[in-house]
Amino acid sequence: MGLMDILNGMQNGPRGASQPSPASGGGMPTWMMAVLGLLAYKAVKGGGLGNLLGGNAQGGATQPPPSGSGGIGDILGSILGGRGNMAGSPAPTSGAGSGLGGLLGGLLAGGAAGSLLNGGLRNLIGDMQQNGHGDAAQSWVGTGSNDALAPNDLARAIGSEDIDQLSSQVGVPRDQLLSDLSHHLPEFVNQLTPDGRMPSDSDASQWV
Repeated sequence: MGLMDILNGMQNGPRGASQPSPASGGGMPTWMMAVLGLLAYKAVKGGGLGNLLGGNAQGGATQPPPSGSGGIGDILGSILGGRGNMAGSPAPTSGAGSGLGGLLGGLLAGGAAGSLLNGGLRNLIGDMQQNGHGDAAQSWVGTGSNDALAPNDLARAIGSEDIDQLSSQVGVPRDQLLSDLSHHLPEFVNQLTPDGRMPSDSDASQWV
């Protein structure tokens, strides 16, 4: 199943019809920015860009995109732009030819988006395990029901500093970002792991 199929299927929420989150700045819904942005951020912070480049990006250690750079927005635009006509999906940013956003845009255009998101998923689950929320993480990956995490608990599970950085990157207030993630992240992870296990890069290549 492709990423667009998963996101389209989640438009009404995991439990049926609900009011969708408002779009961010006229673009994609904020919950979509939140879940995709989180995986992209986790991948980049965890050295995902260096791994994709064969470890040549500053020794494989990639720093998070600087606040206000628009880097995550460029990543999301490259992942979703032109892949289906989802209402509110942004087109790829035409002027993002330099910096981290431009570099990632080139990688994603070359088919590396699945590997990037898979790396972010692995880093997310690892961080949740290290922060004492491994049971919840495993429930999201597994085939049973998904354990819910309240926004404040989710912030501790993911990492409060990462939430602050992501909020700055995607331009969504912290409280709204956590609310969106609390509602949609468990189901999103569940959809990315339909067999109850972490996907391989080969599996992830089918997402986009």
